[in-house]
Amino acid sequence: MRRKSALSDGAAGVDDATPDGPLPGSAPESAALRSAVGEEQAFLDLATARRDRLVDHLQVELSAAALDALELARQRMLRQQYEDLLRARDGLVFGRLDGLDGTVRHVGRIGLRDDGEGGEPLLVDWRAPAARPFYTATAVDPQGQARRRHIRTTGSTVVGVDDEPLDGTAGAELVGEGALLAALDQRRTGRMTTAISTLQREQDDIVRAEATGPLIVQGGPGTGKTVVALHRVAYLLFTYRKMAEQAVLVLGPSPRFLTYIAQVLPALGETAVVAATCDTLLADVQVGRDESRRLAEIKGRARWRATLEDYVASLLPRPRELKLRWDGEFFVIPAASVAQAFASAVQGRPYHRARAVFAEQVHHLLADVVAEQREALMDEMEEGFEDILARVDSSMAQDHGSARTSTGSDVDGLLSEEEIEDLRCRIAEDASIARFLEAWWPTLDAETALGALLTDRTLLARFAPHLSPEEVAVVAAEPSAWASSDIPLLDALADLLGEGAAPQPQGEFVADRARRQRGWVYGHVVVDEAQELSEMQWQMVLRRCPSRSITAVGDIDQAEAAHRHTTWAQAVQAAFGDRWAAAELTICYRTPQEVMALTAPVLTKAGSHNTPPRAVRSSGIAPWELTISSDELPGAAVEAVRQLQRRWHDGTVGVIAPASRVVELSAVLSGVPVLTATQSKGLEWDATLLVDPHGIAAEPRGWNGLYVALTRCTQELGQLLLTRTRP
Repeated sequence: MRRKSALSDGAAGVDDATPDGPLPGSAPESAALRSAVGEEQAFLDLATARRDRLVDHLQVELSAAALDALELARQRMLRQQYEDLLRARDGLVFGRLDGLDGTVRHVGRIGLRDDGEGGEPLLVDWRAPAARPFYTATAVDPQGQARRRHIRTTGSTVVGVDDEPLDGTAGAELVGEGALLAALDQRRTGRMTTAISTLQREQDDIVRAEATGPLIVQGGPGTGKTVVALHRVAYLLFTYRKMAEQAVLVLGPSPRFLTYIAQVLPALGETAVVAATCDTLLADVQVGRDESRRLAEIKGRARWRATLEDYVASLLPRPRELKLRWDGEFFVIPAASVAQAFASAVQGRPYHRARAVFAEQVHHLLADVVAEQREALMDEMEEGFEDILARVDSSMAQDHGSARTSTGSDVDGLLSEEEIEDLRCRIAEDASIARFLEAWWPTLDAETALGALLTDRTLLARFAPHLSPEEVAVVAAEPSAWASSDIPLLDALADLLGEGAAPQPQGEFVADRARRQRGWVYGHVVVDEAQELSEMQWQMVLRRCPSRSITAVGDIDQAEAAHRHTTWAQAVQAAFGDRWAAAELTICYRTPQEVMALTAPVLTKAGSHNTPPRAVRSSGIAPWELTISSDELPGAAVEAVRQLQRRWHDGTVGVIAPASRVVELSAVLSGVPVLTATQSKGLEWDATLLVDPHGIAAEPRGWNGLYVALTRCTQELGQLLLTRTRP
């Protein structure tokens, strides 16, 4: 074994570098700090007492039974407020702004007012416009503020404050630098937490950006892309209340990632959110197999939309004369009438909705044909029975016991409007008519229809002319279980077919209803790791948010998917064209400078066109390497993880390896996440053990994957290099 830098050397002094409390200062400084902490403790006590009184009041309100729908709606609103207050117990107050005019505003997790009717604001909600200077004011642009104070709390106790003059007497590169770096140095728990007290200006600008169209946010590793995206959701739901009525969709790259971020939005008080991956957007469909990168690229192309449109059009019936049996007789609807009804039904409608409209028109046409045929029959009969009818009429006139007045068909054989409407209703409810229409224009199942297309070379060659013969063959040869790239095709086909019946709303909360309905239209969509989406997956996003109120965050240099784009313009061209706005996060907060220094040559080999983010913190721990043979790998990995866990016993350790090594390492590293570079996207650990980086680089788009793997740690990076046997 050959060690490039000692493990112990790299980790020495880590605990010393992250003390539990503030460093001791001079006596005047300590006295000033104690005074500031005492002042903020008094305010926290005041705000906490106000919060507790509101909680007690809402408990009483919620104890009363709701007697009607209006009261039930009111109780739902009160319960939301109650839960917001409960969640705000920790970190209730975290900031303060001292204005140049002498005003003082405290910023917190929620907004509170003083007691009494029309009470003055006591605590400003972090999402409110009045709180924005807390995140954006600088010495150059103080925005009317003299000082910003970050307040650090544990439970109901103030444990520290960080003051930041905004009058130019002190300069700092970062907003609330002390509080931010303290937060970054905290041990990782395996779950993402909120960052409302430490958002930086470039992050806040994105959080509060307008939501009128697609916003694409480029950010390298550690720039806070996910934090920004989730806090943007909370801001939008707070600012645009109607958006909550439609819910917000958050799309992540994997179930593991969704678990990692699961607590952020509830902690921010937001529940009108549906979290999913592209693979789980169709509630009743599951991905059952992996697929090759070649197949994923083929089926991710935008041209499949036109293929599916033509395919569904071919499944429509061809208008012709219809002969239907009604009441024991056959009636014919002429081909011209059928063609006119068909053209009217299919205009701008999906398959099943057009079928329903056509069926309704057939019911009307058949009723008209029945009425017309009856009228013609009565005309024929009238000539031969005039004398008989006259005698019958005379007899009825002499019958004094009858007070009946005859109308409609009783008099002249013609059906009244009421009788025709009754006939239409009976036709619409008739099982034999329904069976006839089902046979002529059948209802379709999206999975069955797509399976028929993808397994038939003749159909593929006919409807997908953009595929080469070799591509047709490889698609048609796939197993029957659905792969990831099939889900967007299923979604597109289901959209073209439409619902067979109108979906019934289920669930008390909007997120529950949205989650169950494929055709739900969201108020906003957030896409994380957006560089991985195929063109067909972008179509899935657009169908769920036709207003294009979309925030997509990612790093184009971390793209590992099978598609071939290397810029955002290429990635979103098929979905948005040129109608999208760009933003960029340029500062790396998570990954230490020591690790980011390793990424420049990797980015060059990945073909990057972007400037890497600038790391602003140092962990003081040099990355280390250990060269071993393949036979030594299991034992070396166990020992390296053991040492990392000892040094980071209050934090987390993760292992990243080539796909071919994951099973082997998982077997010997119980309880430790062992992931591929792709699976590690969006995750972070205090320490990362990177196994066989050259093996990762050799995988498809491997240099992009290696860039991801290198940048998952917040403190320490170790690498196990494998010796290669020379041919």
